[in-house]
Amino acid sequence: MNTSLTNAIASAARISILALAAVLAWPLLAQDKAPAGIPRTPEGKPNFTGTYEWPKSDGEQCHCSATIFDRKNFAALKPGGEPFLEPRTGDPRHDEPRDFCLPAGFPSGMLSANAMQFFQSKNDLVMVHEFQRMTRVIPLDGRKHREDIEPTFYGDPVGHWDGDTLVIETTNFKRWGLDDYFYTNPKEYRMHSDALKTTERMKYKDAKTLSYNLTIDDPKTFVGPWSQEFTIHAKPEWDKDGLIEYVCEENNRCAGGHCGGNSK
Repeated sequence: MNTSLTNAIASAARISILALAAVLAWPLLAQDKAPAGIPRTPEGKPNFTGTYEWPKSDGEQCHCSATIFDRKNFAALKPGGEPFLEPRTGDPRHDEPRDFCLPAGFPSGMLSANAMQFFQSKNDLVMVHEFQRMTRVIPLDGRKHREDIEPTFYGDPVGHWDGDTLVIETTNFKRWGLDDYFYTNPKEYRMHSDALKTTERMKYKDAKTLSYNLTIDDPKTFVGPWSQEFTIHAKPEWDKDGLIEYVCEENNRCAGGHCGGNSK
């Protein structure tokens, strides 16, 4: 074959391969790139400061004021692992500990149907949820998780940037409720173990909408991690009123301290 023709064919093949590689790589390159027109910090990072509606999905819903996880996203339960589904026991401190002002915990509290406010600086993102005035301070300065601290209801979060996506990893939880599914089915009180690790990936879909992907990794309960995608809508019209004060005093939701009705 003519040498010039061979070189031309080889060159064309290389161009085709490079073009195909670029097409295949485009979703990977674009997936963490925020759309134009979003607010940014002086450092150039997406700025999530603002007032928002709670996370919502189109999946399985309960008849209560909370979003719940959709079972179709779950990984298989680990054989011999810690109990995930618990029936109500009749003990109100187990069946609905929030009646006694105990924290909803994370991720359950994040899904509750109340407004949220985010305050972002160079080194921190503060999430304040109207429900129970749940407050999470998420360092953005690259620090590692703290060591030798007691497990907590909300865990120990640290954040880092993946392009224009904020990634928040949280560990060091105490065993607690995963969500509010027990309002839908009293026989399925979903619990997470003390081995839980959560990963949140938050980014702008457009100037008024956030994509919020939450991954549950609980090796004592599930055979592997699983995720659910939520949408968070900005509500700047709520800024003028802010968050409504949430006050809880033990038994103030149960007349005379009798909360047994929750176990029925």
